[in-house]
Amino acid sequence: MAIKTKIYVDTSVIGGIFDSEFDTWSKILFQEFKNGRKIVILSDLTLREIEDAPHHVRTILEEIPDKHKQFVILNDEAKELASHYLKEGAIAKKYLIDAQHIAIATVYRVDVLVSWNFKHIVNLEKIRFYNSINLKYGYPMIEIRSPREVLHEEERV
Repeated sequence: MAIKTKIYVDTSVIGGIFDSEFDTWSKILFQEFKNGRKIVILSDLTLREIEDAPHHVRTILEEIPDKHKQFVILNDEAKELASHYLKEGAIAKKYLIDAQHIAIATVYRVDVLVSWNFKHIVNLEKIRFYNSINLKYGYPMIEIRSPREVLHEEERV
């Protein structure tokens, strides 16, 4: 049995289902979560962010079977790592939530964090900065990609 990829999703990926620029890739990724090809990792931070979203956005997560979901929390270790990102200048303080998403994914050692946030998260220069801080404080490097980059493709003959 193949090991399933554990993918941390931030709020942009959930909202991407309803955004014409990102809907195709977000919908395919969520279908892969539903059919068990991949495991979605959800944090309490992500769940809090969508609490006030329209009902149709919140119900997207309910469509994924529980056996294909894992929940993680913004614990003290992740808060501390996020504060390092801010102190070291990887990200501005006003984007603390973005730093916390990256820290949670790092602390829980997910396979990849996916986001549509190209300014603060899926950004090569920023990824290198986050990873240098991770290594400095004894954490592994984190893979950060857009949903399009993590989709399964059947092998073509």
